[in-house]
Amino acid sequence: MKRLLLPVAALSILTLAGCANTSGYSGDVYRGNQAQTGQSVTYGTIVAVRPVQIQAESRAGGLLGSGGGAVIGGLLGNQVGGGTGRQLATVAGALGGAVAGTAAEDATNRVNALEMEIRRDDGTDVVVVQRADRQFQAGQRVRLIGSGASMSVAPY
Repeated sequence: MKRLLLPVAALSILTLAGCANTSGYSGDVYRGNQAQTGQSVTYGTIVAVRPVQIQAESRAGGLLGSGGGAVIGGLLGNQVGGGTGRQLATVAGALGGAVAGTAAEDATNRVNALEMEIRRDDGTDVVVVQRADRQFQAGQRVRLIGSGASMSVAPY
């Protein structure tokens, strides 16, 4: 029972710690430095909408997924066989766990988003990618809030 407790505890900690904060990709969430600052607003019409995904950055730089996966894989591999076979199973488990942990962390840190091409009222086009937490469609009038690398789209 004790041998099973360590991998379960490690997996639980990794699940909680490896998640990136993806709320900043929403058009409804402002960063602290955006509060109480004036932002420009322009208006436009959505020309095209395409579903995409944003790969959020991990807070630990991917170390939690690969390191945690290696530990759990090594622990599980160590429970197989005996002697040299056990050592090989431990190494194989650690390598496989690292690969699986990295893939799991990457998948956890993906956010569904929308790429919206918007024709501003002045005739220029801009593309904005933000979290898909609202429904937008071609032909819809919208507000573009902010500028440059800090722009969000909101319904008009």
